[in-house]
Amino acid sequence: MTLAAGITLGVLVAVLGTLAATRLAADLVLMAGLVTLLVTGVIDPDQAFAGFSNPGVITIGAFYIVVAGLRDTGATQLLVANLLRRPRSIGHAQRQLMLPTTLMSAFLNNTPVVAALIPVINDWARKHELPVSRLMMPLSFAAILGGTCTLIGTSTNLLINALLIERGISDGLGMFELAWVGVPVAIAGIVFIIATSRWLLPNRDAAITELENPREYSVEMLVAADGPLPGQTIEQAGLRQLPGMYLAEIERDGNILAAVSPRQPLQANDRLVFVGIVDSVVDLQKIRGLLPATRQIFKLDAPRPQRVLIEAVVSGSCPLIGRTIRASGFRTQYNAVVLAVARDGERLNRKIGDIELRPGDTLLLEARPSFVQQQRHSKDFFLVSQIENSNPPEHQKAYAAIAVVGVVVGTVAMGLITILKASLLGAAAMLLIRCTTPDSARRTLDWSLLIAISAAIGIGAAVEDTGLAQGFARALVSLAGQNPYAVMASLFVTTVSISAVVTNNAAAVIMFPIAISLAGGFDASAMPYAIVVIVGASASFLTPIGYQTNLMVYGPGGYRFTDFLRLGAPLTALVGVMTIAIVPWVWPLGG
Repeated sequence: MTLAAGITLGVLVAVLGTLAATRLAADLVLMAGLVTLLVTGVIDPDQAFAGFSNPGVITIGAFYIVVAGLRDTGATQLLVANLLRRPRSIGHAQRQLMLPTTLMSAFLNNTPVVAALIPVINDWARKHELPVSRLMMPLSFAAILGGTCTLIGTSTNLLINALLIERGISDGLGMFELAWVGVPVAIAGIVFIIATSRWLLPNRDAAITELENPREYSVEMLVAADGPLPGQTIEQAGLRQLPGMYLAEIERDGNILAAVSPRQPLQANDRLVFVGIVDSVVDLQKIRGLLPATRQIFKLDAPRPQRVLIEAVVSGSCPLIGRTIRASGFRTQYNAVVLAVARDGERLNRKIGDIELRPGDTLLLEARPSFVQQQRHSKDFFLVSQIENSNPPEHQKAYAAIAVVGVVVGTVAMGLITILKASLLGAAAMLLIRCTTPDSARRTLDWSLLIAISAAIGIGAAVEDTGLAQGFARALVSLAGQNPYAVMASLFVTTVSISAVVTNNAAAVIMFPIAISLAGGFDASAMPYAIVVIVGASASFLTPIGYQTNLMVYGPGGYRFTDFLRLGAPLTALVGVMTIAIVPWVWPLGG
């Protein structure tokens, strides 16, 4: 082993060990490994930082902006309503999630599918009080399984297909030829995940935190006459089970409907009174067809998508103390509208405009983000803080955002444009038609994920260029002896092992010539060995760094490094056994 290969092996072991044994961020650990390889001279700067200009990384970043357009227009809520229904159990939720994801990933690039669904799953999980850790890993794994079903399912399939044609081994795989092995493997994988996830997946939430003494607000919302809610029942409108919030009463034509039944139909201009915590107030703002009951929001000098929700605690020196919100001219004085008031857990049974302000009242405001800077050191308020991701959605552009995604997906599926160009054009379209704003797009980009993927590509280049991967592969395959089934099993295990620490494309390129050599040694057809490499390279279930969609769900799912191994190891074994059993039957060893 050369010195460079030894250093690379040491860095690789240290990176994987640190990720497995600590809670340090993946991007920090991977960047530390990459810098070590750079300063020791194992790789040069071009190799080290090639990942930051990698088309796949740029594609992921562009799709985050596309997803921002879906989120900021409320289109994700439409997706939730049409794709994901109320689950009866975790298993039912996983079925609803995994089946369409697998189907979409068979024809679309896995990255945009997962990127678009992550915020949808987060909202869905919070609404129905589901542990998000039981959903995010199944989302990524379903996308991976779907990619094995068709020629265009992943770039790995296309890469190996091109190598087969280049070497004259085949005229090319048919569009659905891989379905012979991919579909049974995908079905078995989905069944296995649903059946075992209660034991193999952690019950852990990442994005939801519980407060010991949450502030409760009374919020009045109006049912828009031109929205989709009139005629729907409370339950159909998704207003029955909101996390941390309940519908206290409905005011209709001057009458109060208390103890509201979930079967109560909604009517245009109903005034709904909700009581709950601030996170749920943010969720209310995103429901299409609901508007804040105060008409003052339409008098602010900024478009709603440019506003945010802000909490401000009234100080004893505020000049509006003892006056009602309406009489004090709050909107005129502060260019902000009061949506709700929290006061020592007391429910305030008055309209917002009729509430007299007292010291210590916590106000929930809708205003420009600049309100925070302007009032942070003001004597009128003790504390001023902006609520994250609280921009009211621009619902009228939801279908335009969905249309952009449809055009992106359609052009790529028909082969009219590359996935990189389509993602960049889609991101530009979202900005040009103002489905999202530049500020929102910048906040949406997950820089830690993009850095982690870029660093992993650089480390993978070192593993490949130093000969470490090739030596590891030949040593493992040589242990299999002369039995062709044992050789295919060894080939699968080796490909999976390399794919766990470098990209799946790199693993496929490394293993393909070895697979062809093995076939020649047995005087057998190269096709079954090539198919084993395709499935093995795609079966990246063991680590979060083995496949980019695993990294994408790593943070949102609240996972630890070893969580992937618990579910991924037996799933990989299942996929391997089925692959070795099916491949020689479809592609005979004798050619």
